Amino acid sequence: MKKYLIVGLGNIGDNYEHTRHNIGFKILDYFAKAEDVTFTTQKLGDVAEYKLKGRTFILLKPNTYMNLSGKAVLYWLTKEKIPLENLLVITDDLNLPFGSIRVKAKGSDGGHNGLKDIQAKLNTTNYNRYRFGISDTFNKGQQVDYVLGEWTDEENDKLKERLEKSVELIKSFGLAGLSNTMNSFNGK
Repeated sequence: MKKYLIVGLGNIGDNYEHTRHNIGFKILDYFAKAEDVTFTTQKLGDVAEYKLKGRTFILLKPNTYMNLSGKAVLYWLTKEKIPLENLLVITDDLNLPFGSIRVKAKGSDGGHNGLKDIQAKLNTTNYNRYRFGISDTFNKGQQVDYVLGEWTDEENDKLKERLEKSVELIKSFGLAGLSNTMNSFNGK
């Protein structure tokens, strides 16, 4: 049975739950609810398992805080013996318009501290990532407040459709592969 590690980046705690920076957690929570799987707190994160057509998806929400996410990613890749090409990291991206989808096989951390730590722990930039656009509609010097701010009412209204699309994307990653997923979802 093929295994996939799907990592949603975010910060633990109620004060972060509805923030833009926690879109990785939000996507995995939505996936778990849609597919009726439950997260349990395990070493370095909350973990859920989902099986589909001979594949096992390990959903991971690291509890290490965003900036130390790499430790949890490396631990679960090793523990579950999941090859690097079967890793998908879900993160927010300021450089994309709200709700935009960009799946990539490799790349820079783009200034994202969670991705920076994952790169450092894995010792490579060659891992799959799903960047969810949160836009950059903030004033100069307000980036941290914006990223750690909650979604606007307008964004919340549009999120459900984007979360549903994200569930399809994760399944496609496991069933159809990275290239097909990129062709089907990027820019959508």
